[in-house]
Amino acid sequence: MATLKALITLQGAKCITLGTKCFSTSTVRERKSYKLVVVGGGAGGCSTAAKFARKLGKGQIAVIDPAETHYYQPYWTLVGSGLKDVKDSGRPMRSVLPKNCDWIQDKAVAFDPDNCTVTTSNGELINYEYLIVAMGLQLNYHHIKGLPEAFDMDDTICSNYSRATVVKTFPALQAFKGGNAIFTFPVSPIKCAGAPQKIMYMAEHYFRKTGKRDQANIMFNTTLGTIFGVKKYAESLTKVVKDRNINVNYKRNLIEVRPDKKEAIFTKLDSDSGETETYHYDFLHVVPPMSAPDPLRLAKKIVNETGYLEVNQHTLQHMKYPNIFGIGDCINAPTSKTAAAAATQCHIVFQNLSAAMAGKSPHAEYDGYTSCPLLTGYGKCIMAEFDFAAEPLETFPIDQGKERLSMYHIKKDILAPVYWYLMLPGFWNGPKFWRLLLHLGMDTAVKPKQVPQQT
Repeated sequence: MATLKALITLQGAKCITLGTKCFSTSTVRERKSYKLVVVGGGAGGCSTAAKFARKLGKGQIAVIDPAETHYYQPYWTLVGSGLKDVKDSGRPMRSVLPKNCDWIQDKAVAFDPDNCTVTTSNGELINYEYLIVAMGLQLNYHHIKGLPEAFDMDDTICSNYSRATVVKTFPALQAFKGGNAIFTFPVSPIKCAGAPQKIMYMAEHYFRKTGKRDQANIMFNTTLGTIFGVKKYAESLTKVVKDRNINVNYKRNLIEVRPDKKEAIFTKLDSDSGETETYHYDFLHVVPPMSAPDPLRLAKKIVNETGYLEVNQHTLQHMKYPNIFGIGDCINAPTSKTAAAAATQCHIVFQNLSAAMAGKSPHAEYDGYTSCPLLTGYGKCIMAEFDFAAEPLETFPIDQGKERLSMYHIKKDILAPVYWYLMLPGFWNGPKFWRLLLHLGMDTAVKPKQVPQQT
């Protein structure tokens, strides 16, 4: 009914367009109108809203998000490893949004870029002059047969990617007596592509610490053809899995879980016949396929063929609608989807959207910076930082391809305060300044290597 009401309301709308600004009036119901609407209250949405709230002032910005709680999701690897409590990963959404923006606690279900409106699930139309889409990714556990129901049926199945299932991970590690411990990587872009193997390394180390390692056969069944997408770090991780006797099975995609038989079914992606393999599991960590959220994926005018917001990968401005910008996991920029990427993108969006508001062309360019602190054990971390070209773009003047205690403590103890107290309030623009400072003013980026626009 809400969708039907939204369609009726949209049909009754009239739009006046002035340059890139739209002002809509409706004969059906009164609408809320804002200079800037941000769809999504995650890392990218909160941080950009904070920057523009200071610039535009009270009543000019709205953030649309239904969630009561904002989660720092990178914490969940630490929760699954027994290092942190899940309750410390979340804070009330109201507490992290800027005070002088309006919070529309509802779900965006439709986009009309021609009339400059967003429709919420209760049928309300929200007018905007400018729009930032920051909707993150959708977890599609249901694309794997047997899930999500199997989580409730079998305590040995867990996943660090959901608030509801991350609390199962460490208890499952504690209860593990031996056998096959399987970790998966799905056939889709995902949040933090290093996270599926981080928990594997932590589990392997935990089994060693508790005397269970000799009874454990640890497997990483990944859809990819390599352990990691950046050569430097792939070489380091290949050595890690070899030294720790971890079995890596490439081109394997989890399609079904049978909790009654404790079986996991994988398709062999390198088989033309669609051949499958069945593995018995005694511990199973599942990473679900992911996609742009359904409402965005179905907004055909603003997304590409795979359902991601279609922006210029450097300016983060929409390819067709210049009053729309994107940030974070839901955009089609070809870089790993992390909070670190969103932090750098936030600075680019702020500069370029501010320019657009002033009638100028975007000038700031995103280089694809992203970071993945690859925990390889309790007290060990490889700090991967890289750009669009999959070339290292490291902040510290040391070899970050090596396992280091210092990088472990940055991941465990420093990044969360940076997130809560600097990034979300809009004060953290990524580590570029510090990288230049620590490298004595020399930019360590590889120049320039053109990367094709893709998802």
